[in-house]
Amino acid sequence: MKPGEADALREDLAALADAADDERVHAAVRQIGTLHDARHVIFDDDTRFMFASVFDGSWDTYIDDFAKTVVGARFDKVFSHSEGFPGVRDPGVKEWFLAHQEPAGVFVSAYPDLTVQQIFKDQRVDNAFQEVLDTPEFRAALENPANTELVATPAFQKLLEVAAS
Repeated sequence: MKPGEADALREDLAALADAADDERVHAAVRQIGTLHDARHVIFDDDTRFMFASVFDGSWDTYIDDFAKTVVGARFDKVFSHSEGFPGVRDPGVKEWFLAHQEPAGVFVSAYPDLTVQQIFKDQRVDNAFQEVLDTPEFRAALENPANTELVATPAFQKLLEVAAS
């Protein structure tokens, strides 16, 4: 970090947190479609700053995608407190990030085989399924003797059990 910039960075991070419900940012993150999560940390007596994120795909594409959206301006604001940051749209930004990155010693994921796009799809399917479960027509179908064999299958019972939890 630039000397003496910790409080200014905290203010910028607080402003970003206050704007967390900004639909433009949510739309950009959905458009990019690869970001699982991100965090910002100030440490070492206000002398160092860490940005850590988890994303799908290549690092080059990740940085390029953010630079093309409103999130790029957020990167510029936050990283402007870092020494030598050229700006997210600068051709040398990737080299700057690479020169300042540290590899994780250990990384564990609760869902290593799921991409952000798969998680979004799972949410859409779950929302649609929950809507179906709440209809009188679904309840009637469960009670219809013609569906007894299907409803009795272990797979269907498991589906109902998971949906209820």
